[in-house]
Amino acid sequence: MSFTDATQFWNERFDKDEFIFGKEPNEYLVEQSAQYLKPGNSVLCIADGEGRNGVWLAKQGMQVTAFDVSDIALSKAKQFALDNQVSIQYSLCDTDGFDWQANSYDAVIGIFIQFAGPAMRARIFQQVHQTLKSGGIFILQGYTPKQLEYKTGGPSLIEHLYTEEMIRDLAKEFEILDLRFYEKELSEGARHAGMSALLGMVAQKSI
Repeated sequence: MSFTDATQFWNERFDKDEFIFGKEPNEYLVEQSAQYLKPGNSVLCIADGEGRNGVWLAKQGMQVTAFDVSDIALSKAKQFALDNQVSIQYSLCDTDGFDWQANSYDAVIGIFIQFAGPAMRARIFQQVHQTLKSGGIFILQGYTPKQLEYKTGGPSLIEHLYTEEMIRDLAKEFEILDLRFYEKELSEGARHAGMSALLGMVAQKSI
């Protein structure tokens, strides 16, 4: 999907008054941040949409950079950040258009970034590894193939869903600190609501 097509696709979804994934941060992110992140960390949020995760991280005292392919989502995110009195560095781009500067971030956050097919997903893992500082943390949350049975959010293409073998292979340059597969009721706006089949991963770039 081209940048223009992706922008149009996501703009159509985000062009609503409500926040389609809610305004509360992702639960797995909150849980893992308490253990692995701290105030003052520089954090990059991949495809942060309407800003629920980036704004929460900024409210914890972190220096947040975020990007998204949807200008409508970014407009909502910027207003959300303003409402919460935090400052976030936002860019309108996709994962291939972002400037992944080497050794720049203490953490990278990827919450339901399952717009990525196999080739893009492999590039994202390489880009994340490149942009993390030594000892930096990658926090990932996504859906597993069983999610196709639940139909409570996420992509309908199985190749966009996460299996253990796939994630272990993609993360082979990292040290995996947490990897879990579980089912849980989600309540993250209208788009992520109901019983869900989930993967959570925390991985560290070697020191």
